Amino acid sequence: MRPARCDAAYPLECMGAEAQVKEPMDIFSQMRERIVAAARDMAPDGVAEDAYLPITVEPPRDPSHGDLASNAAMVLAKAFRRKPRDIAERLAGRATGWPHVTAAEVAGPGFLNLRLADDAWHGQLAAVLRDGPAFGDRPPAAGGPVNIEYVSANPTGPLHVGHCRGAVFGDALARLLEKAGQRVTREYYVNDAGGQVDVLARSTFLRYREALGEAIGPIPAGLYPGDYLVDAGRAIAGTDGDRWLQAAEADWLPVFRARSIDMMMAMIREDLAALDIRHDLFSFESQLHGDGRVEAAIAALRARDMVYTGVLEPPKGKLPDDWEARPQLLFRASAFGDDSDRPLQKSDGSWTYFAADIAYHYDKIERGFTHLIDVWGADHGGYVARVGAAVTALTGRKDALDVKLCQLVNLFEGGQPVKVSKRAGTFVTLREIVDRVGPGVVRFFMLTRKNDAPLDFDFAKVREQSKDNPVFYVQYAHARVHSVLRNAATELSQPELTEQACFRALEAGDLGALTHPGELDLIKRMAAWPRLVDAAAQAHEPHRVAFYLYDLAAAFHAHWNAGKDDPGLRFILPADRPLTMARLALLRAVADVIASGLDVMGVTPVTEMR
Repeated sequence: MRPARCDAAYPLECMGAEAQVKEPMDIFSQMRERIVAAARDMAPDGVAEDAYLPITVEPPRDPSHGDLASNAAMVLAKAFRRKPRDIAERLAGRATGWPHVTAAEVAGPGFLNLRLADDAWHGQLAAVLRDGPAFGDRPPAAGGPVNIEYVSANPTGPLHVGHCRGAVFGDALARLLEKAGQRVTREYYVNDAGGQVDVLARSTFLRYREALGEAIGPIPAGLYPGDYLVDAGRAIAGTDGDRWLQAAEADWLPVFRARSIDMMMAMIREDLAALDIRHDLFSFESQLHGDGRVEAAIAALRARDMVYTGVLEPPKGKLPDDWEARPQLLFRASAFGDDSDRPLQKSDGSWTYFAADIAYHYDKIERGFTHLIDVWGADHGGYVARVGAAVTALTGRKDALDVKLCQLVNLFEGGQPVKVSKRAGTFVTLREIVDRVGPGVVRFFMLTRKNDAPLDFDFAKVREQSKDNPVFYVQYAHARVHSVLRNAATELSQPELTEQACFRALEAGDLGALTHPGELDLIKRMAAWPRLVDAAAQAHEPHRVAFYLYDLAAAFHAHWNAGKDDPGLRFILPADRPLTMARLALLRAVADVIASGLDVMGVTPVTEMR
């Protein structure tokens, strides 16, 4: 007889001695380990361990084919020197003897399809109830720490809607990787050493003159026109008076540059905080130059023979006015798949922006990060190959850097485009969007499309209370669960049910009462959550969480509606206390998994809809 705890968590060690694991896993991982163990046992001599790595276990596309499907036979056919169906037949023969497996079938070219008894799924429900919102948390993953750099907007003004998407994506990805067991550092790179910050300083100086009573007239071309600089000018006028009015630009420019950057970064931090976006570290480009880290990065490339002095071929098409054929210090980017080699120094001897970018990534590598993720706007797409080439040259690994490009966000109000901000003058700010609909709504909607696909954000649509509004639909499911639990506490005269329903059901051993297809479908969907976490984290695609939550919410709402037509499917049946307790436990699990997913997205679940 298996110990009682085996039925609750369904760990692999309860299934026999063929495969043992130290920690309970989700049912897909459990079955994969069993299939791998069985395949190893029947493998011919000389099969490498790497041969088993591509084996997967997942829900079949067609539910009529069973509960789980594996590609093991097709993956192993070459290494085993056997036909896939032959391998699948042998695996199926073994699988029929495994606990909880009621049928094992071979389909198509060699898929292994398994059907499981209901008690297997009841064990998965017990695991959800045991872990609560922590269900899906993975143990510490192998490999080094991950650095995610996101937002990194130039410190020249407030964040706009494009930055908003990158901020949400980067933060959600960091949360997702942490749930998958990885160590993550969130970083913001401040470009404070380029010509744009001099433009910022001059724009602030103009507003400073305005604050002291000077009529400045229209903002000159080439300067930043936004009203957000009015406060910056007033602040400096309030502390320094007219000290800089008659000073030479060489004297006031560095002062206004530094103080403008400080004020802009304070504003950016406030904007990010409004969206519940945080960073562990802010790195400044100016420090790279001041600390000699650019020279160190170029020296590291030179030591790898990746730097040389040469003359670039002229660019295709019309030549830029400032282009000249001259010897330059070049990086061998073309050796790593880039279109051409890239210059590292300007004609005046100063470093190019690309050289500073190499130094920044080299600095992250030197700090011990083995995996780098950069989240950029789509307008930086042409820059990916050269930065990737540099990181590959510095690490010797093509997979050391993953650049995720976030496409444009198109704003609408009732179908009409929204383009201009009252405050920024030329764009809609992040803060305006958050103030209008709230951070949770913004965060959820920014993840309803894959990052490299354009996204339409309609203020009217996100306020709809319908299934066409995904954030409402998911939150409504969570709120509905809590509504039922509150009603149960009243109808059953047990106030503690709101917090204790799941534990009482477990103690009474009533989960076996859940046999309706709608109930089992909900359990199966929840059981897939840890697998979804792993897959989304591996692909760096947090939008999968939003899709998963919508599908889970849809299944829950469908089962809820079924209870309207069939009173026997209602969650609260005072005449059948054991079944009621089991169904309340099921509801608690649904709420916990939704809360787990919303936490990855950085969205607070609601218990009541207003």
